[in-house]
Amino acid sequence: MAHLILKPKADRRLRNGHLWIYSNEVDVAKTPLAQFMLGQQVDVLDHKGKPLGTAMVNPQQLICGRLVNRRAGAPLTQADLVIRLQCALRVRESLFAAHCYRWVYGDSDGLPGLVIDRFGDTVVVQVSLAGMEILLEPLIDAINEVQPGLNILLKNDGKMRQIEGLEEYVRTVQGEVPKLVPLQENGVQFVAPVWHGQKTGWFYDHRLNRARVQALSAGKRVLDLFSYVGGWGIQAGVAGASEVVCVDASASALELVHQQAKLNDIAARVRTIKGDAFAALKQLNEDGERFDVVILDPPAFISRRKDIKTGELAYQRANQLAMRLVANTGYLVSASCSMHLERKRLVDVVNDACRKNGRHGQILEHGGQGGDHPVHPAIPETEYLKSIIVGVNPGF
Repeated sequence: MAHLILKPKADRRLRNGHLWIYSNEVDVAKTPLAQFMLGQQVDVLDHKGKPLGTAMVNPQQLICGRLVNRRAGAPLTQADLVIRLQCALRVRESLFAAHCYRWVYGDSDGLPGLVIDRFGDTVVVQVSLAGMEILLEPLIDAINEVQPGLNILLKNDGKMRQIEGLEEYVRTVQGEVPKLVPLQENGVQFVAPVWHGQKTGWFYDHRLNRARVQALSAGKRVLDLFSYVGGWGIQAGVAGASEVVCVDASASALELVHQQAKLNDIAARVRTIKGDAFAALKQLNEDGERFDVVILDPPAFISRRKDIKTGELAYQRANQLAMRLVANTGYLVSASCSMHLERKRLVDVVNDACRKNGRHGQILEHGGQGGDHPVHPAIPETEYLKSIIVGVNPGF
C-alpha cells in the first residue's frame, strides 16, 4: 500500500483516538497529496516511519484522510463492513424496540462517510466519502449478510457529495421503496418522505427530546416552529395536547403534517401555518397568541465556522421572538443542530431571551442526540445536537 507520512508532532491527535488527518499535517515533501487517487486507502506513518493505521484519502480536501483501521496494511474490506454493521445493529436493537433508528452514524461506528437510517424493512443509505463510494458493492453485500431481504434506497445527493466531488443520484438497489415509508417513534406512527425529503427524510436524533416533550404536552397548546413533517408537534398531539400549531416554509412538509395527524387520529387538534418562521412568530405575537409549549428546532444556522457570528445572531433573534409567545408557567424547548454552536452559547442565548423579554427562566433539562447517534469520545464533532427545556415564568 502507498504511504502517507505526517509531519513531526502531527500524529498526536491520532494517537489520542481521533480519526481525521488534515492536509496541513501531511509531509507533502515526502508524500505529495497529488499522488493519491480519490478514495484510495493508504498506510499512515508518523514522521519517523512508524505505522499509525490505514486511511481513506481525498487529496483535495482539508480533511484529507480518515482512519479506518489502527493497523497498517489493513484496508477496509467486506468482512470489516459486516463486523461493524453487526456491532452497530446490536447497539440499536438493545436501545429501541421498533426497527426504526439510525443504524450507522459515520465515524462513531467505524464507517466514515456512511449513514444508514432504518425504517422497518427499508433502509436509506447515504454515502458522502469517495472511499466509501468505492466500497458500495461490498457494502450492499454486507448489509444483506447482516440483515437479508431489506429494501435498500441509495439517497446519495446533497452538498457533502458535491464537496467530495461525487456524482449525485437517488435510486433503489433492491426491493421496492415507496415514496413514503412508515416508521414508529416513541409509540407514534409516521411516514417519512425518503425519496424527496431532507437528508434521509426523517431526523431520529431528537427522539429522546421529543419523548420528554410528550410528557409536558397533555392538555397544552403547543407551537412547533420549523416543524418539517411534524416530528415534535404530532408526538405532542398524541400525548394529549389540546391544540398543535406547526409552522414551516415547505407546503409539501405541511401536507405531511396533516397526513401524520390523520394517521394518529388527531387531525381535529392540528393546524399548520405556511411561511417564514420569523414572520410567523411576529404575526402570532401581534395576534396575541400564547402557547403553553413552544418548540424551536431550526435548521443549522451555523454550517461553517466562519458563520458563527451571524448564526448566533439568528439563534438569538429566534429565541427572543419565541419567548414572547410562551405563556406564564409555560415551556420553551430550544434546540440546535449546529455543531459549531456550543451548548454554553445556547444557554447564553436562552438567558438573553429571558432577560430581554422580562421573564424568569429555569433550565429544567438538557438534551442531546439519542444512542443511535453515538458520540465518538475523541471526536467532538460527532456531538452536534443539543436541546434545553426552559420553564418560563413572570419576571421579578
